[in-house]
Amino acid sequence: MSTVANVRIHASQFPAAAREDLLRSLRTRQVNHKFHYDSLKQTQKWLALHQAYSPSRADEDCIAIYERSFEAAVDGIKTPAVHLVGLGCGGGQKDTRLLRRLGERDKKITYTPSDVSVAMVLVARAAALSAIEARDCHPLVCDLAAADDLANFLGEYPEPAAARLVTFFGMIPNFEPQMILPRLAGLLRAGDFLLFSANLAPGIDYAAGVRQILPLYDNRLTRDWLMTFLVDLGVEVSDGELRFGIEDDPAGSGLKRVAAHFHFARSRRVEVDTEAFEFRAGESVRLFFSYRHTPEKVRALLEPHGLSVLQQWIAKSEEEGVFLCQARRR
Repeated sequence: MSTVANVRIHASQFPAAAREDLLRSLRTRQVNHKFHYDSLKQTQKWLALHQAYSPSRADEDCIAIYERSFEAAVDGIKTPAVHLVGLGCGGGQKDTRLLRRLGERDKKITYTPSDVSVAMVLVARAAALSAIEARDCHPLVCDLAAADDLANFLGEYPEPAAARLVTFFGMIPNFEPQMILPRLAGLLRAGDFLLFSANLAPGIDYAAGVRQILPLYDNRLTRDWLMTFLVDLGVEVSDGELRFGIEDDPAGSGLKRVAAHFHFARSRRVEVDTEAFEFRAGESVRLFFSYRHTPEKVRALLEPHGLSVLQQWIAKSEEEGVFLCQARRR
C-alpha cells in the first residue's frame, strides 16, 4: 500500500476562507456545522458518536434498507463505468459497501470522497481502498455550501461517458433546505443518480414524531462532540449549559428541527487572532441543528429542483429513510 495520499483541497477550505467562516460563526452566534469536523480530535469524537448511535450501524433493519438501496442504485446504472461521488463522505463505510457492489458488476469505478475535513476524507479513502485501487480514489476537501464551481470540478474526470452516482448520507438534515437543494441539483447532470438518507419523524403526527426523537440527541457523546468547538476556543463547560430543543424552519418550509444552543451563565471572552468576542451571561450560541423530515416532505422538497424520487426505503422505526433519485432533463 502506498504511504502517500493525494488529496485535493478546494479554495472553500483554504485557511483564509475557513478563518472568515469561523469569524462569521462567532459574530452571528450561529456555528457553521463544518467546524464540528475541523480537527482530528473532532473527527474521532464524531466517528465514536456515529458508531454508538447511528441506526445504520446498530439497527439491522436500517442496515438492510441501505443494502436494498445500494442494490437498486447499481441495477439502475447500465454503463460500464461509474463515478461515485460521496458528498459528506464521513468515515466512508456506506460508500465502501456501495463500491463493493459496483465492483461485483465489473464496473470501472472512480471514487471521489468529499468532506470538509482532511482527516475525514483520509478515513474514507482508507475504507475505500478495501474495494478499489488507490489510483481510482480522488479525495476532495471542500465546503459544499461555499463551493459554487464543484460541478465543473467533477466534470474534469477522464471518463466522460461514466454514469455519475452521488451519495449524500446523513447530510441533508444539517443544511438549510433553500440553500442546499439548489446546490445539490446543480451538481447533477440529466440522468445522474442521487442516493441520500434523511432523518425522519416517526408516526402520522409530524410534530409529535419530532418530540419523540428529541432525547436521541441529548447524550454524553453528542454533548462532548459539540462542546469541543467551544472548549477549543477557550470556553469552559462550566461557563453555561448546552440545551436541546425543537424549532421551526426560519424560512417557513413547515419543517421542524432539533437545535442545540449553549447558554452562557457567566461572561467569557474569546480571541481569534486579533479579534475578540464577548459572550455575556444570558447570551447563547447555536452549535447545531438537524431537520427532521417525512417521506412526503422529502418528495415535496426535491420536486421543484428537478429531482425525482424513483424508490424509497423506510426503516421500521420510521426514523430513517433512504431515497434513490434521478435528475430530470431541464
